[in-house]
Amino acid sequence: MDHNGYDDRYIRGILNTVKTIAMVGVSANTSRPSYFAFKYLLERGYGMIPINPGLEGQDLLGRKVYAKLADVPEPIDMVDMFRASRYAPAIVEEALALNPRPQVIWMQLGIRNDEAAKLAEDNDLKVVMNRCPKIEYGRLSSEIAWMGVNTRTLTAKKARLFGRGIQRMALDRVTLAGAADSATRAHKPDDNSR
Repeated sequence: MDHNGYDDRYIRGILNTVKTIAMVGVSANTSRPSYFAFKYLLERGYGMIPINPGLEGQDLLGRKVYAKLADVPEPIDMVDMFRASRYAPAIVEEALALNPRPQVIWMQLGIRNDEAAKLAEDNDLKVVMNRCPKIEYGRLSSEIAWMGVNTRTLTAKKARLFGRGIQRMALDRVTLAGAADSATRAHKPDDNSR
């Protein structure tokens, strides 16, 4: 796979599929990007699992912090790395030792390690490098468009709103990069079901 650019359908497919995300290198410092990304994804309904050996056993936003991936007692769908590129191969090896294995290895902005990506892909895991799932979620759901940011998303459809209070937008939006994904088609009501 070419990791210099990703199709929106690929990113949307990942974000629509994964339910639990283990964030390796998350910080309890509220001014750190990893804390903000963790909180954002948790608020969007993802089962967030904090991984940081320095915080082991503590509580981060209501979630128990684990020292390493192998300590997590539940299946992990995606491993999100907030560690330097040189640590990526070891994190991928740790992820590959899990049973069941995660579906996705995601390396945050500024993190790219082609050796780690190849290792993951050779073992049938999807890989994203040098991207932030928080930013991608906001871009693909058009949440960041509320602030005037160009998301490359063009639609005349009214956004689907969830519940009351602060609204979060869903990822099932069509972008300029292509048609809606299978998750979108699965949510559309059938005309015969009315």
